[in-house]
Amino acid sequence: MFNLLAQIPDPINIEAVPGYLTIKGLQPQNYVRTTIRALLALGGVAAFIYLLWGGVQWIMAGGDKDAIDKARKKVVGALIGLAIVFSAYAIMYILETLFGVSIGYTLGPVGT
Repeated sequence: MFNLLAQIPDPINIEAVPGYLTIKGLQPQNYVRTTIRALLALGGVAAFIYLLWGGVQWIMAGGDKDAIDKARKKVVGALIGLAIVFSAYAIMYILETLFGVSIGYTLGPVGT
């Protein structure tokens, strides 16, 4: 099995994808950019999962007032969390526009 791998005539060269961060290109501003991207993505996913969880609990409450109130609080909390995530993205976009800096968090084109 390992002998088959030894028979490859040319070395495998893996090129970096243009526009994406490479390991050797890490600079302090890239750490900040990557952290912001990760936090926004993580916050959005967590809020969406919490929203789904609250919705399922609301459906499963079966008319129990206490269970409905708990589920409603989860849904409201998740919607507030999503609003905070989208507001953070909007503030970041406004700061980029006002100060002419690029934090680098852009949404890519769809379908290309």
